[in-house]
Amino acid sequence: MRANGRSTAVLIIPALNEAPVIAATLGSIPPGLFHSVIVADNGSTDGTADIARSAGAKVVVAPRRGYGSACLAALGNLPDCAAAVVFMQADGSEDPAEAAALLAPIEEGRADLVIGSRILGRSDPGALLAHQKFGNWLATTLVRWIYGRDFSDLGPFRAIRVEALARLGMRDPDYGWTVEMQIRAIKQRLRVMEIPVTYRRRQAGENKVSGNLKNSLRAGVKILWTVLGLAAGLRR
Repeated sequence: MRANGRSTAVLIIPALNEAPVIAATLGSIPPGLFHSVIVADNGSTDGTADIARSAGAKVVVAPRRGYGSACLAALGNLPDCAAAVVFMQADGSEDPAEAAALLAPIEEGRADLVIGSRILGRSDPGALLAHQKFGNWLATTLVRWIYGRDFSDLGPFRAIRVEALARLGMRDPDYGWTVEMQIRAIKQRLRVMEIPVTYRRRQAGENKVSGNLKNSLRAGVKILWTVLGLAAGLRR
């Protein structure tokens, strides 16, 4: 997204104790692709915020733990010129250069929300674990049955038009964030696309969700509750 030759897209990176990898992640972002980069520090105790600032990112503090909480905190600090937002993980599993492909359909007026699909793209061996694949399949199957929309993935690497995002009324503070966005987009009749993206193994640091069975189960339950809760009108 560009105005007067300058990017109007903002990159949001939620981060929790990503000191071993955040500098490399920020350093791999192509120059000029984004107007600004916001790192939403989700209560890190290892210097993640200081490293991100030193690398040129704007750091927003999100003390309430949770992926959605971090995203919401960052969204509250968007610059006025922001026309589109890209969400990306801090761990180096995604290629920030591919954000240009996510933004292109929005810039061309063909989409409001573009999801980077790890399923349609190429994943490194071991990047997507068996329980991740199963949980993703189950959630997308429920979305198809209930809402009649076929998604391949709930991947966190995605781009959305700021105006469209404001219409969604996002509120989930945890791991229901991505599926909430997709379901609310269906309800708002947004134009949603999926494009293939590369998915790599975490480059460094601790895998806090998929590498931890207890946290994976907790995240899976929250995702399913979000799907069913939105369908039943339990979540507005």
